[in-house]
Amino acid sequence: MRSDFIIDLNDSILVTGSNGFIGSKVVETLLRYGFRNLRCLVRSSGNLTKLNEIINSYHNNGVEMVQGNLLSRDDCKKAAPGASVILHLAAGGEKTFPGSFMNSVITTRNLLDAALQEGNLKRFVNVSSFAVYSTKKLKRGDVLDETCETEGKPEERGEAYCYGKVKQEELVRQYGKKRNLPYVIVRPGAVFGPGKNAITGRVGIDTFGVFLHLGGSNRIPLSYVDNCAEAVVLAGVKKGIDGEIFNVVDDGIPTSREFLRKYKKGVKNFRSIYVPNKLSYALCYLWELYAEWSRGQLPPVYNRNRWAAEWKGLLYSNRKAKEILGWKPRIPLDEALHRYFEYQRHTGV
Repeated sequence: MRSDFIIDLNDSILVTGSNGFIGSKVVETLLRYGFRNLRCLVRSSGNLTKLNEIINSYHNNGVEMVQGNLLSRDDCKKAAPGASVILHLAAGGEKTFPGSFMNSVITTRNLLDAALQEGNLKRFVNVSSFAVYSTKKLKRGDVLDETCETEGKPEERGEAYCYGKVKQEELVRQYGKKRNLPYVIVRPGAVFGPGKNAITGRVGIDTFGVFLHLGGSNRIPLSYVDNCAEAVVLAGVKKGIDGEIFNVVDDGIPTSREFLRKYKKGVKNFRSIYVPNKLSYALCYLWELYAEWSRGQLPPVYNRNRWAAEWKGLLYSNRKAKEILGWKPRIPLDEALHRYFEYQRHTGV
């Protein structure tokens, strides 16, 4: 398998967002694969407990911790030297469009400029999201895969995260075209696992004080964090995949109704109200109209574009990741859900 890698085990790999939910698992996966020259970029204010536990469990692992902020060009220049592969997972959680742009696009630009100046980069992996997809033209039951369109006007989704990720991908592709950046884009679905507390909004929302179950019979594109991390690592080291995009979603994903029933049984029971598909669409449309009438005083957080992206009732394919990337979910869904529910139950969420 290592003969298919673009780097040796001693080559330098930079992981941004390495103390995050997915990032820490990426570091663990790299160490499990035997890579011995890792640089972990972390913020000075970040919680390093989990990451330190992982690093300490591997002896003589050759992991270097670098504190910095990607908004600082100097910090990027400090983190990038010698990196053969960059796995870019750092992402801001800002809820405003300017904040998301700053922490998804400006940070990525600073990192790319620093890395390309070094001249050693063999692969840049941009970890994106299913949030970038536009599903307005898809019908219920259609398959969402890497050939589907992304949002042309992400600002109309009312989601700063979607906007930031779409613009980030545009930047990476632009650098690929104009500056010969060797890149791969990874788009995980709804990543879950120990360390993730909230139920994905694709199942439902609790914005109004009661859990509104919006998903119904829709399939939820779950990706267990260990499986997602392995896909990110393979995207960084596999030969012959520059310029490719890979969706990451597990096998045998449940419907929203199945997931919610298992969650209530495995973690805790709570009151939820099922909102039928057509009614949820109507509510999003009314919210959208009121936001327009109020001239933005009530942000269009729920709108038809978001409804189409999260609650339309699509199917999801991981075929490309399996056939080209050589990936498959290492942790089966039943085991993944068991681990997740155990964590939720013991943390009292």
